[in-house]
Amino acid sequence: MPTVPPVPEPITADPPVPITSPLLTQSWLDLAFVHWVVDPADVAGLLPAGTAPDTLGGVTYVGLVAFRMHRVGWFRLPGVPYLGTFPETNVRLYSVDGHGRRGVVFRSLDASRLIPVIMARVGFRLPYLWSRMSVRRDGDTIGYTSSRRWPGPRGAHSRITVRVGGPLEEPSELEHFLTARWGMHNASFGRSMYLPNDHPRWPLHRAELIECDEDLVSAAGLPEPVGAPVSVLYSPGVPVRFGPPARPRR
Repeated sequence: MPTVPPVPEPITADPPVPITSPLLTQSWLDLAFVHWVVDPADVAGLLPAGTAPDTLGGVTYVGLVAFRMHRVGWFRLPGVPYLGTFPETNVRLYSVDGHGRRGVVFRSLDASRLIPVIMARVGFRLPYLWSRMSVRRDGDTIGYTSSRRWPGPRGAHSRITVRVGGPLEEPSELEHFLTARWGMHNASFGRSMYLPNDHPRWPLHRAELIECDEDLVSAAGLPEPVGAPVSVLYSPGVPVRFGPPARPRR
């Protein structure tokens, strides 16, 4: 059974623990965050052992996040310009472990570079998938497209278009809950792990969802979203550092 901590960490806009010796570095650019409410009971069985759905007001969320990955690098080495730079769209859930650490759980990560996809699948057991993808900007409008190639389901797709609005000077508790996540929970080689990250405070903007045609959420084993999303946000991006993995407490 999942372990639910009595007191999860506070929701903070800044990382609770700075990372001084990064394992990975990268930047996330031109992000669109699209979120729907989901019943915690519907996703609890999809999370790694030792974690439970992280909730706010009794509900949790499924996120569809599209962006440009930029210059993935190891340790403090410069990021790779070609292989480490590509569009990505992920489907994610929100988790908390026995230490109270809040994080995300990725149900799928579509990316357009095959070699990084294979490395992430083999090295970190992350559900990366190879897809045809694009990110195009026209003034204040950004379009993200994705069509899955391998391993499947082949043809699973998303087409998201947002219009970027003004900056959010004071993000709400929900907006921090959905974006200020300081780690990732995952299962690797049969064991659960927690991979911490840090980055500057998110510069968030309001966004209008113009188009959302996708089946990535259902392809990731989740209920198909019903109705309009409860949150649509945009960010120009942040530089990110990942620290060495730790094990969630059982």
